[in-house]
Amino acid sequence: MDHIESKKKHWENIYDTKKLNEVSWYQPVPESSLNFINSVELAKDARIIDIGGGDSFLVDNLISLEYTNLSVLDISSNAIARAKQRLADKADEVKWIVSDVTDFKPSGTYDLWHDRAAFHFLTSSEDIKKYLNTMESAISPNGYLILGTFSDKGPTKCSGIEIKQYSIKGLKASIPDTFTFIEGKNIDHTTPSGSIQNFTFCKFKKK
Repeated sequence: MDHIESKKKHWENIYDTKKLNEVSWYQPVPESSLNFINSVELAKDARIIDIGGGDSFLVDNLISLEYTNLSVLDISSNAIARAKQRLADKADEVKWIVSDVTDFKPSGTYDLWHDRAAFHFLTSSEDIKKYLNTMESAISPNGYLILGTFSDKGPTKCSGIEIKQYSIKGLKASIPDTFTFIEGKNIDHTTPSGSIQNFTFCKFKKK
């Protein structure tokens, strides 16, 4: 079993065995992501992709805000099936992509690339490089990157997998210089079990 197949099997199992409100990232209204997305004041038909979106409620909230050109990418087909089931007829308004982000070949460009789920799981320099190359080529000129990761004060593991922590300074230094750093924040997320996870969120604009 190769690296990507192994990751896929792990995540399919997570979504097979845990209920929606049992996963640590459960948020009916993902306020931090929504605040960052709303702050860039995109047109309602802007091309937006959520990386590692799984069955997150971000896409539900973006549909409610009348964004019309939405894509969700996740390695787990189970996660996407759960999101589609929840959204019912509205699921047809979203482009669903089952892929590992390091293997993703975008067919076009995006005005906004959002990720609060995938980047911090990449721990090898090779995978990080693949991600950054794909992300850089997939964001249109003057497009935005909103990236959320576990902070240097956050967890060291998630769902049984080692992660890579980032401070604001560290995340800023990881992004290619074709992007301008706009702002960074550290934000606490309370999990369904009541524990606190500290995240680093940064916003960039492509030059």
